[in-house]
Amino acid sequence: MVSEHSPPPPKEVVKDEKEWAGDKEEEEYQGPPREAKWWYSAFHTVTAMVGAGVLSLPNAMAYLGWGPGTFVLVLSWCITLFTIWQMIELHEIVPGGTRFDRYYQLGQHAFGRKLGPWVVLPQQLIVQVGCDIVYMVTGGKCLKKFMEIACTECTRLKQSYWICIFGSIHLFLSQLPNFNSVAGVSLAAAIMSLSYSTISWVACLSKGQVDNVSYGYKQTTPADNMFRVFNALGQISFAFAGHAVVLEIQATIPSTPGKPSKVPMWKGARMAYFITAICYFPVAMIGYWAFGQDVEDNLLLALKRPEWLIAAANMMVVIHVIGSYQVYAMPVFDMIENIFVKRLKFQRGFPLRLVTRTTYVDLTLFFGVTFPFFGDLLGFFGGFGFAPTSYFLPCIMWLAIKKPSKFSRSWFINWGCIVVGMFIMFASTIGGLRNIIIDSSTYSFYS
Repeated sequence: MVSEHSPPPPKEVVKDEKEWAGDKEEEEYQGPPREAKWWYSAFHTVTAMVGAGVLSLPNAMAYLGWGPGTFVLVLSWCITLFTIWQMIELHEIVPGGTRFDRYYQLGQHAFGRKLGPWVVLPQQLIVQVGCDIVYMVTGGKCLKKFMEIACTECTRLKQSYWICIFGSIHLFLSQLPNFNSVAGVSLAAAIMSLSYSTISWVACLSKGQVDNVSYGYKQTTPADNMFRVFNALGQISFAFAGHAVVLEIQATIPSTPGKPSKVPMWKGARMAYFITAICYFPVAMIGYWAFGQDVEDNLLLALKRPEWLIAAANMMVVIHVIGSYQVYAMPVFDMIENIFVKRLKFQRGFPLRLVTRTTYVDLTLFFGVTFPFFGDLLGFFGGFGFAPTSYFLPCIMWLAIKKPSKFSRSWFINWGCIVVGMFIMFASTIGGLRNIIIDSSTYSFYS
């Protein structure tokens, strides 16, 4: 059943296997070519979801413990797999060929044309722009670490310079026109994420447990322990942030009445979640098994030896975040350019891309260099973006559009996800705010 906001049904039913018409803006804006295969969606989703944050999962386990930590990790995996399935199903929920190629368009269908963008866009932009800024910092840090290990006699550069070097790569990659054109970069990034995750847990197995390993909770004050548990919940929830670009990825897949895009997209999403599982669960559990409560917030830093392997893993992280930056940036580029074309009557093409995309890369680079504490800010503001877009906003839209019967299985599952997601949202926000207050005295600008 569709909502009262659904557009009127088309006068003619599509009877052949030709490409569906797309949304109402199709005549004004031709999006990325709809020629992607199911495996494109798989590695794009892996690239968007599996970030360098996987290396902090053992640290989250240290604050939650074996039972609660494993439960939260499995629960998050299950909830977000369920919500990504919902988004894939809702992509073509209106009969006749209408496709919601962007998150805010689905929001308009669920909440109304005026309210929808205000509900969805701020949260989606927090995820996309926030991740890009963090990836700038992460890429620069890993480049710096790689060079310090690989070239011990080289001149040491400030972290800010390495972030600028990493950012300069994106000045060129950002000129690629759409998702399909960054498929090779995204594939390399997905392979790298699987590689450095595997290196991390295999190295832990080879190293074995540290002396006097302890799995007890860290000795802190009750208040401090509560806030750190909130942060641990945030670390796990932020590991499932790929929903912000799911519809944009599905938009690149061809769709016909006989072969709707949801079939290959769901196949790719299942593959992506399988890869996510073999990245997340071994790293989290084996890393915690090896180091216990004393594990650092970056498992690669905790390993330290052998140096060549750690250097290689850091370079893999660099390659991965190069692809992740582009996957999150492409929908933002599309949105900015669409505004310039529709409202300011600019012509699409390389000149527009050069100005808008270079400006965006420069801004994310500026924030990454200027505010080294942005990770704490993301923990605060990200609570309003990550948890809603991945955990409960798809459920709210499902309830608004599909209208399942009260107290049915679908109704209970969706409301359960909403409750869990809202708790994580508030907990992450509170934990991030507390981190900002505690760590503010140690911030160093342009370090």
